[in-house]
Amino acid sequence: MKIAITGKGGVGKTTLASLLAHLYAEEGRKVIAVDADPDANLASALGVPAEEAEKIRPIADMADLIEERTGAKPGGMGGIYKLNPKVDDLPEGIGYRLDGIILLTMGKLKAAASGCYCPENVLLRSILKHLMVGRSEVVIVDMEAGIEHLTRGTAESVDAFIVVVEPGQRSLQTAKTVFEMAKQLGVRKVFIAANKIRGLGDLDFIRDNLGSGELTGAISFSDSIMEADMKGLAPFVHSPRTVEEVREIKVRIEDSLKDLK
Repeated sequence: MKIAITGKGGVGKTTLASLLAHLYAEEGRKVIAVDADPDANLASALGVPAEEAEKIRPIADMADLIEERTGAKPGGMGGIYKLNPKVDDLPEGIGYRLDGIILLTMGKLKAAASGCYCPENVLLRSILKHLMVGRSEVVIVDMEAGIEHLTRGTAESVDAFIVVVEPGQRSLQTAKTVFEMAKQLGVRKVFIAANKIRGLGDLDFIRDNLGSGELTGAISFSDSIMEADMKGLAPFVHSPRTVEEVREIKVRIEDSLKDLK
């Protein structure tokens, strides 16, 4: 299972990513959770203690590793460096381990205008492609509000692309944009998960304004999720109702993918 999750900032995609990671790990599956959002919060959502989370370095900031694998120092453009660096040992080598989950924190890609094919970007995209194409574990990627980390070859290997929305025009507009970009990149299946739902009115609003795309499931607005965030606790432990709602979304996605095959 290869899952990529995106949506407007603040809609709850990191919470969803963390819960799915724990649910698959609970089944005894090996899970690699990838924090590909520059505003990295997946460690906290997974339940990594704050003092440990602060020690996790984004791969984009590992200058020595980037130079070792690509043959070029980060920060530069042009020159000669490897476009297909060795990355297959990195998840186990530099990942943070927690309850059957390996966490990788990617860091920020350089903007295309600043030279997309720089050593940092090459290494990050090579890792993501390896995870999606060359690994047998469940891979869950928490992305920023877009699909900048994905290339066509990587996107085509994503089993489930989940766009998280909340009741609000800006969230739905972001979802429509991402939905179209995902289709252009060859993503096989796009799912939409509604979050922070207070009642049927919120669901009706989302359905009426979503445009293309099918609503896969909904997660209720939860004070316990907010409390977990304030206390630095994992939602998987602190919000059992939300866990069950995400479990239902997980089952629907898996059933839909079976039908697709």
